[in-house]
Amino acid sequence: MNNLSNENTKNQKEKNNRPMQNKKRTGTLENKLAPGLKISFLGGVGEVGKNMTVLEYGKDIIVIDAGLTFPTEDMPGIDIIIPDMNYLLINKDRIKGVIITHGHEDHIGAVPYLLQNINVPIYGSRLTCALIENKLKEHKKIKAKLISVKPRTNIKLGCFNVEFIKVTHSIGGAMAFAITTPAGVYFHTGDFKVDYTPIDHEPMDLPRLSELSKKGVLLLTSDSTNAERPGFSISEAKVGKAIDSIFSQYKQKRIIVATFASNIYRVQQILNIAEKYGRKIAFSGRSMVNVCETASKLGDLKFNRENVIDISSVNKYDDKEICILSTGTQGEARSALVRMSEGDFNKVEIGDNDLIIFSSSAIPGNERAINHVVNALYKKGAEVIYESLAEVHTSGHANQEELKTMLAMLKPKFFVPVHGEFRHLKAHAFLAEEMGIEKRNILIPDLGDQITVTKNTIAKTGVVPSGSLLVDGIGVSEVGSNILRDRMQLSEEGVCVVVITISALSGALTSKPDIISRGFIYKNDETNIIEEAKNVVINTISQADFKEQDWGLIKSNIRKSLTSFFAREVKCRPVVIPVILETK
Repeated sequence: MNNLSNENTKNQKEKNNRPMQNKKRTGTLENKLAPGLKISFLGGVGEVGKNMTVLEYGKDIIVIDAGLTFPTEDMPGIDIIIPDMNYLLINKDRIKGVIITHGHEDHIGAVPYLLQNINVPIYGSRLTCALIENKLKEHKKIKAKLISVKPRTNIKLGCFNVEFIKVTHSIGGAMAFAITTPAGVYFHTGDFKVDYTPIDHEPMDLPRLSELSKKGVLLLTSDSTNAERPGFSISEAKVGKAIDSIFSQYKQKRIIVATFASNIYRVQQILNIAEKYGRKIAFSGRSMVNVCETASKLGDLKFNRENVIDISSVNKYDDKEICILSTGTQGEARSALVRMSEGDFNKVEIGDNDLIIFSSSAIPGNERAINHVVNALYKKGAEVIYESLAEVHTSGHANQEELKTMLAMLKPKFFVPVHGEFRHLKAHAFLAEEMGIEKRNILIPDLGDQITVTKNTIAKTGVVPSGSLLVDGIGVSEVGSNILRDRMQLSEEGVCVVVITISALSGALTSKPDIISRGFIYKNDETNIIEEAKNVVINTISQADFKEQDWGLIKSNIRKSLTSFFAREVKCRPVVIPVILETK
């Protein structure tokens, strides 16, 4: 991973790697080989997404998940965010394999970047491996050894024995791991919920959890996403009934259902319901097409292919004969549903006879974008149904009572909540206390923490390199905080390019400066402001000492004088770019 720079995460690392009493930076051979199971958190704690956990015992390392997260509004131009993997790069000869809980992006999205310089086998369910294989097609030079594993299968990775255990989630092939180590049994839930009526009729392997409890579980790390939500989560089957009811009420309207492409169980129910009411299905959105095609080939998604039409053919049918299955639940720019709402999707035009169902919930931070799409759809005359209006979505994550069920069944000696923001981790820690785990046996990790567990102790014992790497384009780029700051300034304040022609002999201007402005001067004021700005440049140059011909200093002075001028006159601080041309 030769371009995994730490520069682009300097600020985040300072935040995440806060000084802590008795913390020691790991890295010495003595630390690596010290007795005990070491668990390092490169992602997924104190945040939602980019899940990555590292297990070490002696000389052996295994990695659980390699996920991504998506950029916030203050990261213009950034496509995705992945964990800083420098710790793995340093220790790559010790890594025995990567085990993946399931195929959601926040658990597999960083796999291609992990494999750039670390050639290790990847283990997961059949669907998980197929989805990773799809991702790797976008990174043509990367080859991976993908090994599909069935539930209750055991694999040996160095000193670790990993057992894959079936759990229920919003995607097929989700697994938990029971990992036998020299220190004891470590159980990692991955994302899960306790759904007694799953769509695939294969509930969580609760009998196996009971068997593990009898043998003794040393440590549990558990999904904390919904730790603040009381009660039980809604069964996926109940969501299907709610959507079926909506289809029965709106028989004359064209129905567009937006959901996560990876929510195979939800997609399966929608396909079944559409066929039940005699509607043709059209897939819209690249990820929807790719995921459904992959799941269908594996048999995880079953539907009548004769009932599927191309999205370009929907206008050939009556509205009551059509159901469109679309991406865009989070208001993602250029996604299918967003383009429909903006009137920029030439294959589907939204109108009065459309019903749009948002079969999803908002990922934190996306609320504003989603509300914008909903309002735009209403303006076009469509009717919109979303989670607060009907039970058209359920989370794939366990609520409090389900989390208690996991704790009660496994009865771990030590507990570490993971997969959530700090408030989620804290709420989950309280639940563990209520379930009888001693407070001293519960630790809440920060990003970069390394925890050491022995048969009788658990403690934070070090810090490893951690943070976020920003992917800009097709690879991990050297996007530092200064570049992001410039991008934000360009988007908010505009840009001013100053072209100056100067005689190399005399240092005098050979013509008046040329100024090009974008994004900060109103057209009515442009002529006067630009002329005044030119005079500012002329005055700045007239005061320069050209004996040493320090063009860098002259450019710096022009930037300072123009920035002050624009701040005073138009209350903006655009990015000022001076360009000096020399003439003889």
